[in-house]
Amino acid sequence: MPDTLKASDVESKTDPTVSNQWDDQTPKKQQIDDFYKTVDGMKIGLLSTIRDGIGPVARSMAVAKREGPDFLFLANQHSNKFKDLANDKTAHLTFQNSSSQDWVSVTGTVATTSNSDPRIKDLYSKGTSAWFGDLGDGVHNGTADDPRMAIIELKAKYISYWKATVGTLGFVKEVAQASFTGQVANTGVQRQLVEEDIEAMRMTPS
Repeated sequence: MPDTLKASDVESKTDPTVSNQWDDQTPKKQQIDDFYKTVDGMKIGLLSTIRDGIGPVARSMAVAKREGPDFLFLANQHSNKFKDLANDKTAHLTFQNSSSQDWVSVTGTVATTSNSDPRIKDLYSKGTSAWFGDLGDGVHNGTADDPRMAIIELKAKYISYWKATVGTLGFVKEVAQASFTGQVANTGVQRQLVEEDIEAMRMTPS
């Protein structure tokens, strides 16, 4: 049911749209397990880098592998995102499921590697070649040995995510009822994982 909004609640610490924002009741292990389950269902995300003189610039990226709270991508090292990361290692990764309304936000720092990284062969699949092409010179051929192919590794520093607690009909009902009554729609829970949590996640990856 939507949360009731009272005039006495409207200040920065007690406004229900703020004070009820974060779920701090669910045990941390369950929050972590739910994060993995949520993000593993969304293979394509928006990776944002910081471009000098512009600010955040995002592009769609397929996750090659998740290692605990961290994410690996295969990418063309001639692309602009590598230029961005050469100047600023900060990056932001977001996912959203438009059906469930679940979303994930991961902020962290990035390390990039060259084609000499042996992990490329493990991460590579035939479909990857579609994003590189074969230039016909016997070298730049879109395979795992293509010198353009490199790894972007996002090491998480802060994670937040939204887990829906109602289905599509429940979402519509909550929003409609809240709009009609002046209450606050209650459609899910928002959680955050901070550096201490993330370091623990790296110790017991899933």
